[in-house]
Amino acid sequence: MPEFLAEIVGTMLLIILGEGVCANASLARSKGKDAGWMAVTTGWGLAVALAVYAVGRISGAHINPAVTVGLASTGAFPWALVPVYVAGQMIGAFLGAVVVWLTYRTHFDATEDPDAILGIFATGPAIRSTPWNLVTEIIGTTVLLFGVVALGANAGELTDGTLDLSAVYSVGINPLLVGFLVWAIGLALGGPTGYAINPARDLAPRVAHALLPIRHKGSSDWGYAWVPIVGPILGGVLGAWLFRLLAF
Repeated sequence: MPEFLAEIVGTMLLIILGEGVCANASLARSKGKDAGWMAVTTGWGLAVALAVYAVGRISGAHINPAVTVGLASTGAFPWALVPVYVAGQMIGAFLGAVVVWLTYRTHFDATEDPDAILGIFATGPAIRSTPWNLVTEIIGTTVLLFGVVALGANAGELTDGTLDLSAVYSVGINPLLVGFLVWAIGLALGGPTGYAINPARDLAPRVAHALLPIRHKGSSDWGYAWVPIVGPILGGVLGAWLFRLLAF
């Protein structure tokens, strides 16, 4: 399906640019080493905007299972397509992580800090407190879905509870506004957990981290891996429903 391929390509582009900026800022002897949080959040925001511009007219550029499930929970997206979209997102995220590893292969070899290496592929808490880490991910993704649906409504596409993202985010400034939304979430809410707000962004690259032959890697931290899956899914449903209840 064109939508399936579009979700693969869009999510792969998201991860190449988003995790690419993490690698640039974290890996030994990279020219962007220690660029800081502003560079990382800006990179992720632009990554989202460019991915949405690239495939928005084809699939709506969900590029995030939390978006797909959140919209489906309100009836704004067909449940029958949820597995197709999520599969595409997971495949694209895995491929994107592999591309980042290939791009920075010599720098991965030169980096001896396993935490810095894992932080490129997956998120982790600044202070490990699982209940509060989960709350942070729920809040961040609630803001994301509320903002996404609100932008759709402002574009005049949300009239009866349905939302055609392919129409909303394919042209004009709308994809850039989605990127600004993700940038703002990172700046405001990203400190505690690294703001996954996207299960595909975290899970598939974490699998890549576990499988790739990285010289100095440590644990893939599977004990934490459920938090950036469950939290964003719950937040996505909550954010979509909050706007729906507000609007209707």
